[in-house]
Amino acid sequence: MEIRYSADDVRYQRMNTDELRESFLINDLFQKDEITLLYSDIDRLIVGSATPVSKKLTLSSAEELAAEYFTQRREIGVINVGEPGKITVDGKEFGMEYRDGLYIGRGSRVIEFESAAQDSPALFYFVSYPAHSDFPTVHIEAATVESVHLGSQAEANERTIRKYIHPAGAQSCQLVMGCTELAKGSIWNTMPVHTHERRMEVYFYFELPDDALVFHFMGKPTETRHVVVRNREAIISPSWSIHSGAGTSNYTFVWGMGGENQEFGDMQHSDMAKVK
Repeated sequence: MEIRYSADDVRYQRMNTDELRESFLINDLFQKDEITLLYSDIDRLIVGSATPVSKKLTLSSAEELAAEYFTQRREIGVINVGEPGKITVDGKEFGMEYRDGLYIGRGSRVIEFESAAQDSPALFYFVSYPAHSDFPTVHIEAATVESVHLGSQAEANERTIRKYIHPAGAQSCQLVMGCTELAKGSIWNTMPVHTHERRMEVYFYFELPDDALVFHFMGKPTETRHVVVRNREAIISPSWSIHSGAGTSNYTFVWGMGGENQEFGDMQHSDMAKVK
């Protein structure tokens, strides 16, 4: 498991491109027949991926967790961004089609990932936060999630927000998770910009062509920087940072949040006239 200590809102202002990427960007997800794990000191977030190709993969605890098993004190949200597969939780199987989600509650001892076919593997992206209460494991079919349409073609930010794990959907202790899909011709996400003083967030970008990229903007609203993000890469967003992006094409991203509450609208909007 990689341990990541992120820069604070002062030190990041003096960082060059490579230093910003090393601190906030996650670009080694989806390794063949491996589970990758990155542990962030911000709110004890873990970002991971499982890419089962020739074998079943079992999610184990790590020394850093000091736990008997991974979800002894944690919960997990998973979204499949690859081909069909399945996840088995304590002997119960959940078929996972493209963009299907799974909430895995605290106390789940044995978690296994499999692909339906070796030549077209599933790609399981997941986010985990500490949990202090138990909620049942729930399969979330992509076609059934709550959807909200926002933005406009004129502003190049026409998008659909799909909520997977939230108080009115699959319930959790603190994790809130879903994805946002931009319409063709739209490139901007999370505009106007905002921060989350009571939560941190991680974005995972996908459905980007190989030759496309997203300029992800971060930092204090009055002291912004950008990080170039490509297909199937993620970026950590601390509570003091905006999290917005403009792509060279449309794209989709998974958002996962944890912190003081689960209120989707709890955000601090920035005065666009003061953004620098």
